Amino acid sequence: MAKRLNLNADLGESFGPWKMGSDAAMLRIVNSANVACGYHAGDPPVMLKTVALARDNGVSVGAHPGFPDLQGFGRRRMDIPADELEAMLICQIGALDACARAQGLRVTHVKPHGALSNIACAERKVADVVARAVQRLDPTLILLAPAASQMVLAGRERGLPVVEEIFADRAYLDDGNLVPRSQPGAMVHGAEASLAHVMRMVEEQALVSINGKRIPVEPQSICVHGDNAEAVATAQALRDGLTRAGYLLATIPDLSDPVVD
Repeated sequence: MAKRLNLNADLGESFGPWKMGSDAAMLRIVNSANVACGYHAGDPPVMLKTVALARDNGVSVGAHPGFPDLQGFGRRRMDIPADELEAMLICQIGALDACARAQGLRVTHVKPHGALSNIACAERKVADVVARAVQRLDPTLILLAPAASQMVLAGRERGLPVVEEIFADRAYLDDGNLVPRSQPGAMVHGAEASLAHVMRMVEEQALVSINGKRIPVEPQSICVHGDNAEAVATAQALRDGLTRAGYLLATIPDLSDPVVD
């Protein structure tokens, strides 16, 4: 029986006069979009435009909240008190949901961005803040969380629907966390290399670290970072390669639908 997988991308990361990525092209390829909510990137017009493009392409929309760090693109650690961070997350998700409603859609999932995601993957206290914020706002929202992370555990403990994600363009450490961007080998370069990286993890049902260690997981969604110069080519190669391999690509909300042969 064919298995459903999801292809997602982090999009809507332009703001003001600053342009980032190729959102229109990516939204013709991926199944789900994680849209920046204005804290690490994005602004209201960009949020509205990105959601409209997602709607027109049949792409499901998720909130991509991050630290309030435009200068650092949300990739710098910020130690924010739990109640303040929870409020920031609720506000960001709510803002994007308002943009989605204005375009006739709803936000269906949440995926933390950058340093916030990396910290929540490794530190249970921060993962709990993320899960609590999502649950308080809407317990039916799907938490899109990196496979084998503390976020997966925190989301499931709170009864949230959780979809486990792997990264096409990032390398893994032996503990299942991403290789920091500051270190050599953090990025997987090239569409074919990214496809091979993904196929190995999907077929083996495991994260494969830079040292060859296997960590058993059940990957359901595959991320291509939209700010990568190779993003469009990588996303297309993944879509074509996974389809050839017999996988059915679906939006995140549709992953649980039964597959009919």
